[in-house]
Amino acid sequence: MTALQAFGPNLWIADGPVVTAGAGFHYPTRTVVVRLAEGSLFIWSPVALSDALRRAVEALGPVRYLIAPNTLHDRFLGQWQVAYPAARIHAAPGLRQRRPDLDMAVELGEEPPSDWAADIDQVPMRGNLITTEVVFFHRPSATLLVTDLIQHFAPTWFTGWRAWVARIDLMTAPEPEVPRKFRVAFVDRDAARRGLERILGWQIERVVMAHGEPIHANGHASVRRAFRWLA
Repeated sequence: MTALQAFGPNLWIADGPVVTAGAGFHYPTRTVVVRLAEGSLFIWSPVALSDALRRAVEALGPVRYLIAPNTLHDRFLGQWQVAYPAARIHAAPGLRQRRPDLDMAVELGEEPPSDWAADIDQVPMRGNLITTEVVFFHRPSATLLVTDLIQHFAPTWFTGWRAWVARIDLMTAPEPEVPRKFRVAFVDRDAARRGLERILGWQIERVVMAHGEPIHANGHASVRRAFRWLA
């Protein structure tokens, strides 16, 4: 687990532990910490809260917003809610029903709430049977935050039959791609296109993925290529 690393103005990333999902697939975890203009912290896709990470985060400011960008990235929300009871969970559509044990303050919608609208824009990518992921754009650093809709694993990350599945699914493609399973799950392509149109309207320079090395330049072109199948 790494300490916070500066990635752009008022934006830091930290890698958490590798977790095991369905069928024994292992996934890295990554969080993003944004310090908003008014000083409070926006925690995107929280990872396991180690003592070191907690100290690093608290040195930046008060934790106010815990963000679950989709229904697949909720594993560590409870840890953060216990550690920061004053923070509010803002969850992707559908997560409230899956996690009644958590106090979900707000369901993420089409527009950013006033709490962070000055710094961060957002759009839900609707029409997907797997999950409705809410994609975020941090304006000061020109950084797109995407959890599962774009992935880019190293070719050697998976082994055995899982490596074969990952290759077919485009998880280990030569460049970042939308995995095939998510492409097929977009049963409402019109809704997906509306979301993508808004995303491509942002001046994206950098991209942080939960599952892939960050993109430091020409992010807009990378996102457009990843979604070329949706055009």
